[in-house]
Order: sequence, then structure tokens, then C-alpha cells
Amino acid sequence: MSTTQQSIFSSYEKDPKFYDEIFDEKGNVKQVYQTLFDLYSGHSSQDFAKLNEKAKASFFNQGITFQVYNDQEAKEKIFPFDLFPRIIDPEEWETIEKGVLQRSKALNHFIWDIYHDKKIIKQGIIPLDLISTSANYLDQMIGIDPPGGIYNHISGTDLIKHSDGKYYVLEDNIRCPSGVSYVICNRTALKRALFGVFNHYNAHTVTDYAQNLLEIMESVKPRGVDEPNCVVITPGVYNSAYYEHSYLAKAMGVELVEGRDLFVENDFVYMQTIKGPEKVDVIYRRIDDAFLDPLEFRPDSALGVPGLFSAYKKGNVCLVNAPGTGFADDKAVYTYMPEIIKYYLGEEPILNNVHTYHCSRPDELKYVLENIDKLVIKPVDEAGGYGISIGNRLTKEEIEKVKQTIKASPRKYIAQPIMSLSVHATYIEDSESFESRHVDLRTFCLLGADKEFVLKGGLTRVALKKGNLIVNSSQGGGSKDTWVLKK
Repeated sequence: MSTTQQSIFSSYEKDPKFYDEIFDEKGNVKQVYQTLFDLYSGHSSQDFAKLNEKAKASFFNQGITFQVYNDQEAKEKIFPFDLFPRIIDPEEWETIEKGVLQRSKALNHFIWDIYHDKKIIKQGIIPLDLISTSANYLDQMIGIDPPGGIYNHISGTDLIKHSDGKYYVLEDNIRCPSGVSYVICNRTALKRALFGVFNHYNAHTVTDYAQNLLEIMESVKPRGVDEPNCVVITPGVYNSAYYEHSYLAKAMGVELVEGRDLFVENDFVYMQTIKGPEKVDVIYRRIDDAFLDPLEFRPDSALGVPGLFSAYKKGNVCLVNAPGTGFADDKAVYTYMPEIIKYYLGEEPILNNVHTYHCSRPDELKYVLENIDKLVIKPVDEAGGYGISIGNRLTKEEIEKVKQTIKASPRKYIAQPIMSLSVHATYIEDSESFESRHVDLRTFCLLGADKEFVLKGGLTRVALKKGNLIVNSSQGGGSKDTWVLKK
């Protein structure tokens, strides 16, 4: 290894307990990364410090920020971005793509069934109380047929690579999965900071997402509409994902609106414009179910549109994703995903589930309470890494507190073995060198009435704190560009 290589990778520690995406078991750079490794090794640590600042400036100038809700200072922060991309070879990606598409289709069938015939419950495959006790199940959706028969138009499936080298699904996100704008902006920032690196690899584009999303939205237009008018609705500038809302609206060439910009008349939705009212046909909504319509859900909501749900029930507007999808990405339902896939598709799951204990089952609750130090405890309906307890990081007092919390409401918690997330070379500012950090992968799958699409490249999230297994930006995580290589 040269002096330059030594300086920039000097802090990299290889741990055999974890699957290393860069180095093989003998400590050699894997073939797919060799060219990239050599290119990066040609830079000194001082060079990389400057490049890192350049990337941060790029994100800042584009307004790529996020806000942590429990941050007392309530400041917007630049989304942390790592300059060393993750590479996924074509064969590996083919399995991922087929697997996430399979899960998305199965979940769509599942949601339709639950809001219609409930056959999967009647046949004893899924227990009734699993659905009836879900906070995200909506009685108002019973019998509603969304345009094109699609409920989860957009799915975000979170994957990890375990120490056995296999991918496992951590969870499915089909309410309002976020992060796709960072996938696209990561690519832009990397190209700006390290121009020419892409010439050495043949990677799929990620900038085609917005066009495919628009086509998916147009495919689920209400009956009788020839050229649908699509919009993105946002809670407003103070939402943590507002950058993404505005980015996607601009990239699709559609209006970004707030609830106050829309009104309902005779069960049709209209947008206020300087030229007068304009009918709206498809709404990509980034507002939670409870705030969509104060006449149907929370009466104190100032974010939604009065009468919107009535227009939706009449089939005069399509909501993307449909209200009431949240019960299907409940982490307790996740435990039944293999059965759901087999029941609706007649197929074996392509991607593995992580073994999961649901605390509402007495025998599993007993095991969890006796083995918290070996498990990860998760609330079934939280996002962003909130509420997670990693057993081997807890003190005896904290373990007792977690036990009491679970016993007070077992339905709200699941537990999983502590999985060994793979590690990847990540630039760490403090040491001005590359160190190994844990990563996961969020993929994005789109389903339409006559179209399906999986973005070839996802959001690789990085736990920037050494040893941390929680990769969410709200918990101090960052992200990497993800290259899916062409065959």
C-alpha cells in the first residue's frame, strides 16, 4: 500500500464479525471496488477534506436539509453525505429488484383483501385482532376501490446485508416512504465533487425516478379523465421532508400545494390559481391519514382539505398512497409477510425476513422479556428509528424500564435478533480518513394501473457513529450514492 493509501485508509479496521462490502475475508479489496479504491487512494487526506467540504456546500446550496423533531435547537441540518459510493453488481440487484416488487404486489393484494372480503383472516392465516388493533387501519376505507386497484403506489423496502452475506428485509414502508430525493441528489453531488469517477463504471441512472413516478400517477387517474392534473400536497415548509416534496414536484413539473390551496366542490377537488379554479385529479400526498380531511378524520387539522375524502370515495380524485395503507407496514404484520406472499402470489419469498417476535403472543413475550439483552425492541408503528432499544447497549436499569414499557402494551412492540449490518468504507471528518460504518439500503418501488418500476439504485444509509446500528438521519445517520451496475 502506498503512502497516500496508508494515510487515507489508515483508520480502517476490518472486523470479521461483520460482512465487509469493500474487503474480502483475506483483507483484499473486492474486484468490483478495486478501480474505485485505486482512484480514491490517489487523493490525500487533505484532498478529501476539501472534496467533502465541496459536497457539503453542494447540498447546502441546493437546500438539501432535514430537521430532527426532538432537536431542541430546531435547526435545519445539511443531510450528511459520504463520498464513497456503494456498488451493487447486476446479479445481486436482480434478486433485490424481484424481491421488493414481489413484496409490494403482495402487500397491495393484502390491503385490497382486508378492506373487502378479508379472506386471509377468514381462512385463519392472519389473526383478526392483528388488524383490528392497528392504529393505522381505517374503517372508512372498507369497500373503497382506488383507481387501478392500487393502494401502495410507492413502497420503500429497507434491506440489510447480514454477516452471512445475504440480504434481509428489515421493514416495509408504504405510508409515505421518504428519501428518494436524496438518492438523486447524492448522485449529483458525487459527480460534482469527483468528476470523472463515473467514466470507470457503467451504472444505471437514478434521475429517471420523477418521470416514472409521474407516469404511475397518471396511470391511476379517475375514470373519465383523459389528461389528469397531478399535484403534490405537503404539510408545509416546516416538515422535515419538505425539501423532498418540493424537489419531486419540480422534477415532475407539477404544482406543489398545501391544504389551503385546494377546495372541494360537488365532490370534486379544485386548486386555487390566479386564473381561477383548476380541477385536480391525482394527489401525491405527503400528509398523514389523520390530517388529510378535517371533516372525516382529525377535526383540528389545518393541513388537509375539507371534503377531500368524500371526493376520494366517489372516485373523483386519486390519493397516492391510498389512506389506510399503514396497517400493512405495521411491524407486527411484517412477521406474516412470508405467508402473505404465498397466499396472494403463490410464490416463495425471494427476500428473507428477519426472525421476529411479536410481543402480543404470550410465549413470544415471555422469550423477549427474558432475552432483552440479545434483542432489538421496536415499536410497531414508529418511523425514523424512534423508540428503538438495542438490548446489548442497555444498562440493567434501562432493561427493566423497557420490560415495563412492553408489558404495559405488548401489541405495540416486536423484537428481533441483533443483526450484523454490513459495513462500508465511510469518510469520517474527525479522522480525515475512511473507517468502516454500518449501512442499510432503502429501495423504491412504484406500482401503477399498467406499469411497475423499481429505481435502480436506492438510499444507502450510514450509521456515522462508530458501532451504531441505527442508520436513520434523525438518529445521526448519513447516506451514500448507490451504483447499480449494468450487465
